[in-house]
Amino acid sequence: MSLREAWEEQAPNWIRWAREPGHDSYWVFHRESFLAAVPTPGRMTIDVGCGEGRVTRDLRALGHRVVGIDAAPSMVAAAREADPGGEYLLASGTDLPFEDGAADLAVAFMTLMDMDDMPSGLREIARVLVSGGKLIAPVTHPLNSAGLFSPRDGDETAPFVVQTYRKQRRTEDSFLRNGLEMTFHSIHFTLEDYSRAFEDAGLQITRLRELYDEQNPRWSRVPLFLRFEAVKA
Repeated sequence: MSLREAWEEQAPNWIRWAREPGHDSYWVFHRESFLAAVPTPGRMTIDVGCGEGRVTRDLRALGHRVVGIDAAPSMVAAAREADPGGEYLLASGTDLPFEDGAADLAVAFMTLMDMDDMPSGLREIARVLVSGGKLIAPVTHPLNSAGLFSPRDGDETAPFVVQTYRKQRRTEDSFLRNGLEMTFHSIHFTLEDYSRAFEDAGLQITRLRELYDEQNPRWSRVPLFLRFEAVKA
């Protein structure tokens, strides 16, 4: 099963998960720092892997002319239903329906590691960005996806054990939280995997930020997420 098919299968769970106020990391500590990193609105912003549309809606509220893109039909349908005035297109991140240089800003919020072909996705984002255009792309931190706390249900002092870092591999993590179930399907990439893909796409990384959960005794000492900011050379 491809990642696109897996996310389409999980769409009903994800829509409930993402729309529960304060439920997941976006609401807890992603949203404010991510939106603060977004430049002022330009002529067009694209949201690659928009899912059910929450990031697109937030960007529209800030005045962006934004187009949400997702490869999962159920996600696009949910985004359109929640935001009838928005623009949402069913398309692959590796085949964006825009001309070269059409956008001055692209966001890929927690989607690069969910692409079946991440390097091709970055090349396609670079293609549709104008020269000097910016990409903001948070991902699961490679250290996070490389290991786990052992024991997983132990106390806050449990060590974090790296299982394997260098090998690219599919990951699958299932959660039950406050009565909501969700299985995340992704690929583990190393930091160098990302760096090479950005470089090959002609995207210059200008800033890296590691994100921790400062309220969690475990995840305040091991990074959860990594945010890339890059410009098209």
